[in-house]
Amino acid sequence: MAITSARTAAEATEPERIPPLQNGDRLTRPEFERRYDAMPHLKKAELIEGVVYVPSPISTNHSGPHFDVITWLGLYCAFTPGVDGFDNTSLRLDMDNEPQPDACLLILPSHGGQAVIDEDGYVAGAPELIAEVAASSASYDLHDKLDVYRRNAAREYIVWRVFDQAIDWFALWEGRYEPLPLGEDGIHRSEVLTGLWLDPAALIRGDLAAVMQRLQQGLASPEHADFAAQLQQAAIA
Repeated sequence: MAITSARTAAEATEPERIPPLQNGDRLTRPEFERRYDAMPHLKKAELIEGVVYVPSPISTNHSGPHFDVITWLGLYCAFTPGVDGFDNTSLRLDMDNEPQPDACLLILPSHGGQAVIDEDGYVAGAPELIAEVAASSASYDLHDKLDVYRRNAAREYIVWRVFDQAIDWFALWEGRYEPLPLGEDGIHRSEVLTGLWLDPAALIRGDLAAVMQRLQQGLASPEHADFAAQLQQAAIA
């Protein structure tokens, strides 16, 4: 009896062993977060439709384009008060989905945005714009993830398909993602974040200076000035 009691006491004080996240695990979002928190060395993992995705180490084929996207979106944030941006932040969307997109922009809730920053410091709900860098059209960024972002009402979604040398920009229209048309000058203009202009051909060929020049034109437009004023008015109200 004494031996049994000693063993029981030892088991009671032994730390709980939390299984590691593995590709293909099927988990709820709370269990996904519990396991993710127990792996501080892990930099990226996603829960998409209840399935865990842990990516391979990142090559320059991904990190270079990722850097350019962040630079482009960061400049827009710098000149648009009321809009904030995040790199690889986890989004608490629903009980089966917690993606970690390469980049996102959101209108702050204080300025009328649709997502909030919850008490744990996570983005809860879908940001206004999400951007992903994908290898090709076969990537889950254009399949399962696209469906998740659409269903949770991310209003615009950009996918840079590096291998295909193509950029898809989707806008949410009546519950569906439709391609955002290019202007006659070959420029994408966001319908949600006014003044966010993109020269996709320049971004694909790595001409970041041309990308920034075109964005600066968007930021200098009267439409962007009106949008910034609307955001400030929403914050005051």
